[in-house]
Amino acid sequence: MPNDNAMPLPSSDKLSKKIGYLLGFATLVILFIYIGQNHVQGESFGWLSILPTCIVLGIAFTTHRSAEPLVIGTVAGLIMLNPGETVPGIVEVTQAVLVDPTIAWIILVCGLMGGLIALLETGGSIFNFSRVLLNKVKSKEQTMLITFCLGILIFIDDYLNALAISTSMKLLTDKYKISREKLAYLVDSTAAPVCILVPFSTWAVYFGSLLESNGIAESGQGLAIYIDAIPYMAYGWATLAVVFLVAIRKLPDLGPMKAAEQRAQAGQPKPDGVDEIDLELVQDKQTSDLMGVINFLLPMFVLVIASWLYGIDLLAGVIVAITFTIGLYWLQNILSITKMFDSMFKGFKVMLVPLATVIGGFMLKNVNDQLGLTQYIIDTIVPYISPAIFPAVIFLVLTAMVFATASIWGLFAVAMPIVFPVAIAIGTPMPIIIGALLSAAAAGSHSCFFSDSTVLSAQGSGCTPFNMPGLSCLIP
Repeated sequence: MPNDNAMPLPSSDKLSKKIGYLLGFATLVILFIYIGQNHVQGESFGWLSILPTCIVLGIAFTTHRSAEPLVIGTVAGLIMLNPGETVPGIVEVTQAVLVDPTIAWIILVCGLMGGLIALLETGGSIFNFSRVLLNKVKSKEQTMLITFCLGILIFIDDYLNALAISTSMKLLTDKYKISREKLAYLVDSTAAPVCILVPFSTWAVYFGSLLESNGIAESGQGLAIYIDAIPYMAYGWATLAVVFLVAIRKLPDLGPMKAAEQRAQAGQPKPDGVDEIDLELVQDKQTSDLMGVINFLLPMFVLVIASWLYGIDLLAGVIVAITFTIGLYWLQNILSITKMFDSMFKGFKVMLVPLATVIGGFMLKNVNDQLGLTQYIIDTIVPYISPAIFPAVIFLVLTAMVFATASIWGLFAVAMPIVFPVAIAIGTPMPIIIGALLSAAAAGSHSCFFSDSTVLSAQGSGCTPFNMPGLSCLIP
């Protein structure tokens, strides 16, 4: 007599697929163990150092996931380094990433920015700001043009740009049936590309310090040399021109972006399966639209000014801005202290998924450094180039490296000591080389689906960093 409560057996197709996955996984593990066991300690891995990154990209494009492929690629690289110490290696890399001051800064900035945005949204300030724009903006073109202009105005940091603009513009773009993917594209395209072109941004300050540490500029003159190179940062200028043309609808939507816009026109701006910052209004006291706009703009102003006063440090700025916003809301009785902290905790929680992706990218970068990937790529390319094509080659190679590793600042700290001496030796003008390096940084950050600014732009806009067509829409 059949048992109605028996567990259903998997279909033959599903079982065959699982067996195929297991066999493929086992084959890869055996391959990487073989490479690790036969590698001579102290020798370069050569072209084999590319394999973990290839695994990441292959799995990411197949599964449309971001965090998991990064972890798998990291594990694959650790097996290559020492098959018998893979688990301790995972522990060591994870700890090294999490205690790194740069990673700690990113985690705190992203989490606290999520908390600030959630606080402004829960208190109704973002809603008021969006509603005022709704009454002023009369077309789809104006909506996209305002998004573009806000991206240029908020130039101090790409994180602030990505979260503040995307969150505040969603109501407006939804009204005019603009897809969340296009919003993410507009925001992400005015994040890193704008930051490299403005000498008063976190990017300019960091790269200016690298120019000084590499002997290209004297102490205190890093920003001056950086400014000289701004006209040669071709990618930033070209991207802004393209985004402007997209905003005024002079360039057509193509491929996945066209499909996303068609879905939005049918009444679904947001793709399915998205977890975004979308909190209920729990105000204890309603405010007018004018006061709500002031309550939105004042914390943004305080954030920018505080960041500037503390040496272009967005972490210091967001701490001051949160403190200011809590006091501002408390004085107006908009939210209770308990509700304010609850909303900030929820905002921090929403940022955990993009933060996991960013951390995974840094773990892969750590392993790639141990494998010597950056050194191998540059050493392989440099002997075959001339002064005329050197900037173009550096741009293409480092863009690919940033795309593959999601490491911008860390990668260039490694690459600059290699690139600058070669440029000097072959006689390539330094401003052009700096322009190529910064263009590569912006291009790689803009196109990489697991780079920090792309992940934050997608999160704030309400689309996943790697859901087709989302990724393809963000690639310039």
